[in-house]
Amino acid sequence: MKKTLPLEGLRVLDLTTVIMGPFTTQVLGDFGADIIKIEEPNGDMTRDIGPHRSDKMSSMFLGVNRNKRSIVLNLKKPEAKKALWKLIEGADVLVHNIRPQKIASLGFDPDTVLTKKPEMIYVGLHGYREDGPYGGQPAFDDVIQGQAGIAGTFNARDGEPHIVPTVMADKSIGLLASTGLLAAYIKRLKTGEGSYLEVSMFEGMVGYTLIEHHFGETFIPPMDQIGYPRALSENRKPYKSKDGYISILPYTNQQWINFFNIIGRNDLSEDERFSSIKARSKDINTLYNLVRKSVILKTNEEWIELLKKAEIPFGVVNKLENLKEDPHLKALGFFREYNHPTEGMLEVPDSAFRYNRDSLPVRRHQPKLGEQSHEILREAGFNSEEINKILDK
Repeated sequence: MKKTLPLEGLRVLDLTTVIMGPFTTQVLGDFGADIIKIEEPNGDMTRDIGPHRSDKMSSMFLGVNRNKRSIVLNLKKPEAKKALWKLIEGADVLVHNIRPQKIASLGFDPDTVLTKKPEMIYVGLHGYREDGPYGGQPAFDDVIQGQAGIAGTFNARDGEPHIVPTVMADKSIGLLASTGLLAAYIKRLKTGEGSYLEVSMFEGMVGYTLIEHHFGETFIPPMDQIGYPRALSENRKPYKSKDGYISILPYTNQQWINFFNIIGRNDLSEDERFSSIKARSKDINTLYNLVRKSVILKTNEEWIELLKKAEIPFGVVNKLENLKEDPHLKALGFFREYNHPTEGMLEVPDSAFRYNRDSLPVRRHQPKLGEQSHEILREAGFNSEEINKILDK
């Protein structure tokens, strides 16, 4: 019996590029939505980033574009614009990461689209909210990490800002966008009404960063400094053991009591500096140094055995190149292999989601540029002559 995915029947027009938007729509596609990726003639720029076996099919593109179909539309041409309007008629969602002034110049701004199709869920992914002074500026992950205060959190430890070496703003806001989009979809199911959802990287990442770092400035007037001291400590990092590195974080009172017992310092359980989470937060560097001096005395395996028994959170530090050897991931079969019809055998990391205890399937391979152009236009009702005019470069 074929298993039904929760978003089957939802059709999404995806005019996004790079990581944030494609990640948003890949999440929806993984859950069963029909994602129509609308690309310009040169394709999404990530098609050219990273190793590849064939043209326009790079590793980075493959990472965020499964479970999609691809059509090429040159929206500078009237025929292509006509085709997009026809696709809009049969779609539930339109999502793009084109700057507001650019999408308006093409004639597909939210007011125009929602006037013609009020039930549409229209999602604009922006660098900045469009009504602020930064509105309409281009933005990428590195820029947003800097502006949102993330890079600056490294100052306390390293004396200078650093970019976190993963595109965290793109992926974090991409996931938030899928959540907001689905909220708008639920509203439409209840009321029949469409929505305009604006999702911005800068404001989203400022809020994301300040969840813990707003700290004393949460209150008016401020009760303490901005910045969560434990997270900003120069000592907040994995600990060196006899044979590697391990992350250890006792957090609750009982976990610290258990840790003090492991290292033979039961007396510290009664020390006022460490007897509560409030007290520990004020003297966190003393604790970090205590843990550091203790961890170096044993191997990772010795620590694993002790920490498991004490129910203290821990994790051996992995490098990118040895993630596939992690025993938990290996047991789960987290790294899945499948045979792509043009790219051969590929490895796909699983997602965080399991639906009814099953991993979400790769229903559609990552498409070659314009692979389903004819198919999609035929579904929209165009004949062969019209399709040739639309696709003529």
